[in-house]
Amino acid sequence: MSKVSVHTESLDISWGLIGLISEIDRFDASWKAIERREGQSLKELKSIATVRSVGTSTRIEGSKLSDEEVNVLLKNMDISRLQDRDQQEVVGYYDALDIIDENFEEILFLKVD
Repeated sequence: MSKVSVHTESLDISWGLIGLISEIDRFDASWKAIERREGQSLKELKSIATVRSVGTSTRIEGSKLSDEEVNVLLKNMDISRLQDRDQQEVVGYYDALDIIDENFEEILFLKVD
């Protein structure tokens, strides 16, 4: 035979406390909306920074593609349709950045004297 215990507690909650709980709940909902919006902003900033980095770095190597052309190429990337060396440079540089981004925790840096 098992023993069962039942406990009941009484809790007096004032309307002031209910108001505070409600305020916390509204803040939580608005905070989640802010996090979603900020997450989208961070994605957009990363995209802009990536396009500029890829564009600038490949232009140092002689590519003639503008940032706008780099942006269009990266958004519509199809390796089988790369028409020239500039496009190949851009896609290769972008792929290298992507590999670094995905594997940064495993990348070891050596100090060279």
